[in-house]
Amino acid sequence: MARVGRLAGAVLAESEGAYFLVGNPKRPCDWPAVGFEPPGPLDATVRPYLRLVRTAAPAVQVTGPWLQVALEGEALARALAARFLIERNGSVSDRLWRLVLRGDPDAEDPPAEVEVDARWLGEMPAPIWDIVRAQVLRCL
Repeated sequence: MARVGRLAGAVLAESEGAYFLVGNPKRPCDWPAVGFEPPGPLDATVRPYLRLVRTAAPAVQVTGPWLQVALEGEALARALAARFLIERNGSVSDRLWRLVLRGDPDAEDPPAEVEVDARWLGEMPAPIWDIVRAQVLRCL
């Protein structure tokens, strides 16, 4: 089971010992401090996800909340990009993230130690998610 959280405003997926960054970070990140080599220039409109390289640090230092997802590897990274990214700028939609975490796009994030069973996210047909996505992201 993969774990999915946030890192500097982007999505971080941990799957089978590998880590993927999905989307553009929204704020600066001290990559070595959290356990990764700096990934270089990022542009999620061109490359929506990339595999991060771990440093020699003993553990990755990222807090939750976390989603538990049944997809693994690069298939997980592709699915997360399709579910959460705003195509025009490559950023992660906070409203879609909160919808998955709490069932409400306007709710606050739960405490860092919370893990949410979100296996359904990878199983939901893309056309159904597209309807949900359009509704959540429409201008109010």
